[in-house]
Amino acid sequence: MNPVVLAFVGDAVYSLIVRKKYAVTTDAKSGQLSVIAGKVVSAKSQAKLVDEHIQAFTEKEAEIFRRARNAKKPSRAKHSSVSEYNKSTGFEAVLGYLYLIGEYERLEYLISLGECDER
Repeated sequence: MNPVVLAFVGDAVYSLIVRKKYAVTTDAKSGQLSVIAGKVVSAKSQAKLVDEHIQAFTEKEAEIFRRARNAKKPSRAKHSSVSEYNKSTGFEAVLGYLYLIGEYERLEYLISLGECDER
C-alpha cells in the first residue's frame, strides 16, 4: 500500500486514540480536549517522539517509516518544519500499517512511548 495512504489511516487512528484517552481520563470540556489532543498529535510532537524512540521500531516498521518520510506528499507542512512534517508522516504510516494488519498491542505500545515523554 502507498505509504502516504498508510499515513492517512494512521493519522485518524492516532487522533482517535489520543482523543479517547483524554476524554476518559480528564473532566475537561470539548474545547480544552481539542487543544490538549492537538498538541499531542501535532507534527512537532510526533517528530520529537520519533527522534527519541526510533530505535523501538522493528525492521519492517523502520522501512515503512523511511518510505513514508521520503514519499512525495500531496500537502505541505503548515505549523511545523518540513523535517518534522516528514517524520510525522512516517510515524503515522507505521501506525496505519499496524492498525490495518491488526497489531493493536504494538500500536498501543508505540503510542505509549509518547505518553512517557509527557511526564
